[in-house]
Amino acid sequence: MGRRKILGWLLLFLFTLAGNAQQSYRNPVISGFNPDPSICRVGEDYYLVTSSFEYFPGVPVYHSRDLIHWKCIGYCLTRKSQLNLDNAWPSGGIFAPTLRYHKGTFYMITTNVSDRGNFYVTAKNPAGPWSEPVYVDKEFFDPSLFFDDDGTVYYHRRGDSGTVMAPIDIKTGKLLAPLKTVLRGIKCSDQEGPHLYKINGWYYLMVAEGGTRFGHMECIARSKHPMGPYEPSPYNPLIANHGNSADRVRSAGHGDLVQDHQGNWWMVHLATRHHTYDAMSHLGRETFLTPVEWKDGWPVLRDVSRAAIEVVTKTLPLVEVDNEPQQDDFSSPSLALCWNFLRNPAEGSWTLKERKNFLRLYGNANATNSYASVAFVGRRQQHMKCEVSTALEFSPSAKEEAGLTVWLNYRYHYDLGVVLRNGKPVVILRKTIGDITVEEVVMEEPSSRIELVVKAAPDKYEFYCTDHTHQLRYLGNALTRLLGTEIAGSFTGVYFAMYASGNGQPCKTPADFDWFEYKAEEK
Repeated sequence: MGRRKILGWLLLFLFTLAGNAQQSYRNPVISGFNPDPSICRVGEDYYLVTSSFEYFPGVPVYHSRDLIHWKCIGYCLTRKSQLNLDNAWPSGGIFAPTLRYHKGTFYMITTNVSDRGNFYVTAKNPAGPWSEPVYVDKEFFDPSLFFDDDGTVYYHRRGDSGTVMAPIDIKTGKLLAPLKTVLRGIKCSDQEGPHLYKINGWYYLMVAEGGTRFGHMECIARSKHPMGPYEPSPYNPLIANHGNSADRVRSAGHGDLVQDHQGNWWMVHLATRHHTYDAMSHLGRETFLTPVEWKDGWPVLRDVSRAAIEVVTKTLPLVEVDNEPQQDDFSSPSLALCWNFLRNPAEGSWTLKERKNFLRLYGNANATNSYASVAFVGRRQQHMKCEVSTALEFSPSAKEEAGLTVWLNYRYHYDLGVVLRNGKPVVILRKTIGDITVEEVVMEEPSSRIELVVKAAPDKYEFYCTDHTHQLRYLGNALTRLLGTEIAGSFTGVYFAMYASGNGQPCKTPADFDWFEYKAEEK
């Protein structure tokens, strides 16, 4: 009787686990600017990293138990000694990281295209801390590592005419042989993002081709030896979302394969979302998840070789993560993981200590329209429809400015700021698109404490602030498409950021932000 009870409870437990799985899910699984995803599995835990470009700290690390719900647990590059962004141009800095796990150690290899090139860092805990960089070489970008069964480690990256590869001493970063081109263009040129796998005795080399815009795709080839020769899959491209202008998902590619703990195969990859056929992708390239199956010894996507928003397939048992609080009241001793700086923050440009429960910014001489960084603390726009707001206390002197910006880069942004004009404070709405800047005074003599609000829709941003009666006043709007990455030529995506600037001289007056709220209305 006791055995029957135990068996019954066991069956009930297994049924509960199976019942927690779904038959569909929605992409992107990590929304907002999160391109070039790379993934590894450790037991039943999954870890993923994405490109961070000119933002600091660099290379966010995400964790999941079901491949669908992800939570940022830290960053690989949290010190300037690891990541110097002083010379990073817009969409410079960190390109395409790869994350791998081998014998108890995590390896993250990437490129700082604005500094010393290709390097890797290591950690025992993916949440950090991570080691100082081990530099490999300075040529090109998109490096990856493969740990073979015989102990050999292979370094591979983009080369001048395809993918190059060589064995590497993983302790020193020294290449043990000259780099050799092992794979040239399969379906087209511009090969990048290579990843090598060993599956059922074959070495599979997966690469992105066609550039990261609308011609993007993912292809694969295989060999009996890591150094080749490689034969392309007859089912290439593995994924490609082009040739259909009505498709809401475009630019799919730059992927990484993973086998889950139940034996199923998946690909994480980047793609962009477009709410209409002619819309731009202002959120940037996001992380998608697409199921993979095997056919004649080759990985193929289920149904068709296209990424989709709605994916019908059985998932792993769902394990949801804690959502970030909608409002940050800056009461913690350190900034939450959602916050980033533009390049390395200047010493003394921000503090959580000088005024309790406030984020205080000190503007430098740089303006929002200048190449060099303003004082900036921002977070990704992760939803097409959302609302952000902040409470600012600021009494500017001449040239001083602080506020809330909708930011792609210094040539493409919308600023809602408090400045001094003719000796009196005013609220301005500034729109900068390329070499055109339009600035309008939208409120005279605001209170010393003011709430700034941006309401985002798929096609536009609406700007608001509170007046002396604490009522919200509409100030104007701006198009999302003009911050599209296709127009700006950007590899990143929109940020909502608190900023301060001296517009030619350092600020003496601090800008104090009491709280910041991000309310998502839909994915």
